[in-house]
Amino acid sequence: MKSGLKLTGLLLLILLSAAGIYRYINHVPDRSVAELSARWAKAPSQFIDIDGLQLHLRDEGPVNDPSPIVLLHGTSASLHTWDGWTEALVKQQHRVIRFDLPAFGLTGPAPDNDYTIERYAQTVIKVLDSLNVQHATLAGNSLGGYIAWATAVLYPGRVKNLVLVDPSGYPFESESLPLAFKIAKTPVLNKIMTGFLPRSLVESSVKNVYGDPSLVSEELVDRYFELTTRQGNRQALAERFKQTQPGQMAERISEIQVPTLILWGQKDRLIPPSLAERFHQDIDNSQVHIFPALGHVPQEENPQQTVEVLLDFLTQL
Repeated sequence: MKSGLKLTGLLLLILLSAAGIYRYINHVPDRSVAELSARWAKAPSQFIDIDGLQLHLRDEGPVNDPSPIVLLHGTSASLHTWDGWTEALVKQQHRVIRFDLPAFGLTGPAPDNDYTIERYAQTVIKVLDSLNVQHATLAGNSLGGYIAWATAVLYPGRVKNLVLVDPSGYPFESESLPLAFKIAKTPVLNKIMTGFLPRSLVESSVKNVYGDPSLVSEELVDRYFELTTRQGNRQALAERFKQTQPGQMAERISEIQVPTLILWGQKDRLIPPSLAERFHQDIDNSQVHIFPALGHVPQEENPQQTVEVLLDFLTQL
């Protein structure tokens, strides 16, 4: 018995030592917002104060648009994931508002460490209030989709339409979870690995959510990698996974009454494409479009193909 305990202790010591050495070799320090802004906060980026949080935001297109489109990104992404959509929508004279969610991008950690779905929805409303926007079309991918429909449930008077792109919300099991997410969700390991972030880990995680991994460019990996090193983001990611769980408000999805477009990549291995039909069944005024060749972030993987479906949806309203 004692020898077994000694062996277990020895193996744990070896594992921790190896993890420590690996972390030292691949140590990547936090970077300041000032350091990252030169590349990732070019015009028309701005920072607005939301409850003491300096939120990174871009507001483009005609200011007099009565119903702006608000774009909400997913976990470990940033407002840049919507570059293609924004360009196309602004050309069609839509006002487009997008921002880095708390815990991600240049916005970084929330001062109160609150990453519940209710707080995320509240943040959306506070952004709208700060910009004097009364009603908006909310479009969100993954976690952003969860936040979008939760906002429609909690603040129905503020949401005109919904666009859900591979959204979270129902309980699900992933076919393949990006390695970076696995680490962030694993107690102890996520603490040990806080200062460790090999670029290869980020690259493999991004490729994991693309239908065609060959489309993942060096610049794209740079963006995800560098913004993940924003001061506090790695610690906040673990809290985000702990506090916002799929299924927490799923029984209320059927309360949604606004016109809803559901987009999904058939090659999504993170959130099962089969859930598209469940969203469609639970939301009365909804329609679904599946992209056979795309993965979990179809708006980023093929912005032109996906935004055309959105533009068709908007002309029907």
